[in-house]
Amino acid sequence: MDDPLPWLRRASLIEAVSYLVLLGIAMPLKYVWGEPLAVRVFGMVHGVLFLVLVWLLVKAYFDRGWPVRRLLLVFVASLVPIWPFLLDRHVRQWIAATPAAG
Repeated sequence: MDDPLPWLRRASLIEAVSYLVLLGIAMPLKYVWGEPLAVRVFGMVHGVLFLVLVWLLVKAYFDRGWPVRRLLLVFVASLVPIWPFLLDRHVRQWIAATPAAG
């Protein structure tokens, strides 16, 4: 994996989907129907995806020199379920504007 930026974008969107699944499907299954297995499974998946996202943010800083403010914006967006989708257009623009790794 040479360039972390496309992976960062993908991880951000996949992590957001996992968050929505956790909140919209797994949590109701646990608290409405008493089925906690979905929270265990999707909670673990979401946690791993979140760690991957944080790792890619660190790589974007060190490997590609992305500004801390931009990285913090992507990080904070990952904490609110719908924000990564709203921020995706900007992330695509930032990736396109970032000089190629060399």
